[in-house]
This record gives sequence, C-alpha cells and structure tokens, in this order.
Amino acid sequence: MKTAMDQSLESQIQTYLAHLDGLLRRGQELRDALMADPSDTATVAAMRRWQEDCGVTINQLSGGSKAHWLARSFSQAFLMRTADGRAMEGAAPAELAQQLLGVLGQAVASLTATDDNAITAASSNAPPPRRFEFVHNADIRPVLEQAYSDSRTALAAGDYQLALVTACGILEAIVTDALEHKGSDALNSYGAPAGKLADWSFDTRLAVAEKVGLIRGGCARLPQVARHYRERMNAEGEIAATATVTERDARTTGQVLHVIMRDLDPGR
Repeated sequence: MKTAMDQSLESQIQTYLAHLDGLLRRGQELRDALMADPSDTATVAAMRRWQEDCGVTINQLSGGSKAHWLARSFSQAFLMRTADGRAMEGAAPAELAQQLLGVLGQAVASLTATDDNAITAASSNAPPPRRFEFVHNADIRPVLEQAYSDSRTALAAGDYQLALVTACGILEAIVTDALEHKGSDALNSYGAPAGKLADWSFDTRLAVAEKVGLIRGGCARLPQVARHYRERMNAEGEIAATATVTERDARTTGQVLHVIMRDLDPGR
C-alpha cells in the first residue's frame, strides 16, 4: 500500500515527466528548424527561451545544486568539444540543441529509473521553494507555489492561455493580499474606490496598489488580454476564443509577475 509520501513523490515525478516531454518536443522542433536555417532570427530567439526553460527545470531537478550530476551535464552541454577533446568555439545552434536534448533525455531516464539513487532523490528531498513567504495569508502560500509551478509547466508546454491565466491569478492573489494587509482606512486615505475590495476589478486592484506604493509601475507592461483576463473567461475558466493569447502575451505576463513579486518582497 502506498503511503501519502509515496503518492506525493509519484505525482511530482509525473509532473516533471510531462514538463520534460514538452521541453523535448520544443527542442526537437527547434533543432530541425535550426538545421534548415541556422540564421533565422525568430528561431534563434525561441532557442534562447527554450534554453532558459531547460535551465530552470534542470536546476529544480538538481535541487539547486550545481554539483549535481544533472546540473553538470547541462553545463557541459555548452562546452562542445572536437574529436580530440579540445573545446570548440562557435558551435552550431542545432548542435547545442541536440546536446541539450540529450541532457533532457538523461533526466527522463533517471526519473523513470527504479533504483533509489535516481534523480528523484534530489528533486524530492530539496527544500521546498519559498517564493511566497512575503504573502501575509499563510494558507494560500502552498496554493501559490503550486500555481507558479503549473504556470511554468504550461508555458514550457506551449499552453500559453493556461500559463497567462495562471500567472494572472497569482498576480491578483498577491496584490489582493497586500491591499488587505494595508487596511481599508489606509486605502481610503489614498482615494481608493468605494465598496468592498472583493468587488474591485483586477485592473482596479493593480491601480490602487500602485497608487498606495505597494508596487511600482511594472504592471504597465501587462498585455490587455491579461489585464482583463477575468472579464474574458468563460464558465470553464478559459479565455474566450475571440481573445487570442500569444507566446509573447504569456511570457510578458510572467515577467510582470516576477517584477511585482520583487516589489512586494524587496529582500528576494
């Protein structure tokens, strides 16, 4: 009979495997595109973003340790070598993509291994992330951590709508938490709108938080589809088909979220 810990670890492994599968598919597409046209600027830019997403995932799986074998494999992938072992400069992007695909393949193999020394030990025993310790409502911190992970996974898998909606939900939650902690009297002294905070729109909450000084001007970069995400969502929690969510929309929203997290937690 599986214990709760076993089930939790199994769930974590399945989440990582799904995420790695998305990275592998993206990497294969990029490799093929770079082989066909290594100078295409859009593909080269997409390659950089993919490398960043790979780095984040490898760091998580390595428990944040650069000494972990998987982290070392990732670093070594950038050190292309000639047949006699010398470092090779200016390696073709397609070759680098192939090297990184190999590292991702190693991660998949380790996650599906049956021995106790697999990578799962590093990922499961690593200290839990503490990105949202600044949130005053402790009950929602684990929810935000999971949502943050889900948003990253969706972005890597190319589900830009889910990535954007999840990032917006996190952003709204942390700003609302900060406003509630500030208190209605303080908010009113800054000319906050009448009525309960719960009735304010997402856009209004961001505007008031900026006016009060809780956050700075980072939200100016939010795409319109993100700024009005709640009004455009249907009963299933999906953005209406008439509102297209692009990769740029999703990535920009994620970047804005990081900026606001720094505003609310200056010590991070």
